[in-house]
Amino acid sequence: MKTTLISASLLTLLAGAATADETFTGGAIHMGVVTKDLDASVAFYTDVIGMKKAGGFEVDAAFGKTSGLTRGLPLSVTVLKLRDSPDASQFKLMSFEKDAQTPKSQHIEDALGIQYITLMVTDLTPLVARLEKAGVPLLGETPVPLGDSGNSFVLVQDPDGTFIELIGPMK
Repeated sequence: MKTTLISASLLTLLAGAATADETFTGGAIHMGVVTKDLDASVAFYTDVIGMKKAGGFEVDAAFGKTSGLTRGLPLSVTVLKLRDSPDASQFKLMSFEKDAQTPKSQHIEDALGIQYITLMVTDLTPLVARLEKAGVPLLGETPVPLGDSGNSFVLVQDPDGTFIELIGPMK
């Protein structure tokens, strides 16, 4: 009886996992981020962090309103990726001609919603040099070694205050 219940539970879990895999067309997550200054954010993510521009698109006022994305405002979206690959996640930056509505967080517990992104890198050393050259402060006491993994952790914030976790070796 116990074996039958365990087997039934395992089959139910496996069936649920198969259904979840069939729900999505790919393994990437595309994220839209509203910025105060689109040019400054694009420069930060491309010149300092190292993301690549991968195009962009326009959303007209009518679609903005009909879709529920905006109150009828048009917008331009700049698409960034970590690498040039059709299945890479897209980091979509956009801006509106108005002041930000959210104060800059000092720590991740200061606000609800997405507070940080994590980027796994092959070598933190040149990235830390670019951050320092751009005047982007490293937060806390980073870089911090992550145990015996050979990786270190660096924390910074983008121009709007979103935290960026950078994890990789210091070569």
